[in-house]
Amino acid sequence: MAFKVPRGTQDILPEQTPKWQKVESILRQLTHVYRYKEIRTPIFEQTELFQRGVGDTTDIVQKEMYTFDDRGGRSLTLRPEGTASSVRAYVEHKMFGSPDQPVKLSYMGPMFRYERQQAGRYRQFVQFGVEAIGSSDPAIDAEVISLAMDIYQTVGLKDLKLVINSLGDKETREAHKTALIQHFEPSISEFCSDCQNRLAKNPLRILDCKKDHEHPLMKTAPALTDYLTESSAQYFADVKKYLDTLGITYVVDPNLVRGLDYYNHTAFEIMSTSEGFGAITTLCGGGRYNGLVEDIGGPDVPGIGFAMSIERLLLALEAEGVELDVEDHLDIYLVAMGDEAKLKSAELLSTFRAKGISADMDYVDRKMKAQMKSADRLSAKFVLVIGESELEEMSVNVKEMETGNQEKVPFSDLVNYVLEHK
Repeated sequence: MAFKVPRGTQDILPEQTPKWQKVESILRQLTHVYRYKEIRTPIFEQTELFQRGVGDTTDIVQKEMYTFDDRGGRSLTLRPEGTASSVRAYVEHKMFGSPDQPVKLSYMGPMFRYERQQAGRYRQFVQFGVEAIGSSDPAIDAEVISLAMDIYQTVGLKDLKLVINSLGDKETREAHKTALIQHFEPSISEFCSDCQNRLAKNPLRILDCKKDHEHPLMKTAPALTDYLTESSAQYFADVKKYLDTLGITYVVDPNLVRGLDYYNHTAFEIMSTSEGFGAITTLCGGGRYNGLVEDIGGPDVPGIGFAMSIERLLLALEAEGVELDVEDHLDIYLVAMGDEAKLKSAELLSTFRAKGISADMDYVDRKMKAQMKSADRLSAKFVLVIGESELEEMSVNVKEMETGNQEKVPFSDLVNYVLEHK
């Protein structure tokens, strides 16, 4: 039987991982600069956490979660997103009692959704996200958006579009909900079964439907921004004012609703406008979720965050032809001729590595010519050929591969020589 990677997953091979590591290092560096501290939560949680936190009318909860019963009969779910878990940890560990508010968190790790595989979309994918919990200041909304934009620009992306909207407060949503029901109800039979089920409970989800997005009523649906209360409109105006001050270009889209039930007030997406990126353009999405902390059992504390797929970030880099500056060099390759030389090479490898010098040697007894080719393929900076004469003289010619220059160096001085010239 030939085993293959499960559908909707992928193997990230050694030649690909340097790009991942580079992106991850940029993410960690920027979250340090913005002061978002990493949190690591379990890969699975109680199913009810996502039903309550993400929303039981969402596609994620209704169709995409990997849910199972453990041996104790408890329903558990592989996390489909990171916000609910982060908020659960915030509540459980009483982070709301910290004197430093808001609590600013970041996370990165695998998420799981049973959805149709497409370019850059997998059933197991790596998601990076941040949460700022404990502030209702529009300035923190702008900071979160700024961090997301900063990430994409730092990795080298240029074809970007930021879209924002306001989902308003509870009063706004209720007025808009009534208007949506009146708008869609006469023709709801023309929509998919999901939209029909959502009409009474959460008609806002209809606007996010992938099946019926071309229906004429979608284009004429009441805009949520037309129902903003005075305070909601002012909040949105303040967010835009901060974005303007930061020099961040954006487009207001009244139809942007996001796919999760917990969003209110600010919602945003960052999209790729690169021609080669594909039909699904969204790179990152986020927004404010006042009320979520309380829904999960905590105090009435506001929050805002975003999440992005690392796979789609890498796909966007490929679409724009951006090459990451990855470091995957080899300092030393040792070519050993004979058993005694191989013993000495093993000793030198250990000495080099103890000083942080990357070093390697042949382990399949290839001829000298084949070993030299291997050193070239590995882009080794220096090659050391060790044979009987080198063992007798206790020194070796250090060859710099790029220039071809060689210099005889005693074994005892090799580490210093390499450190000075690497």
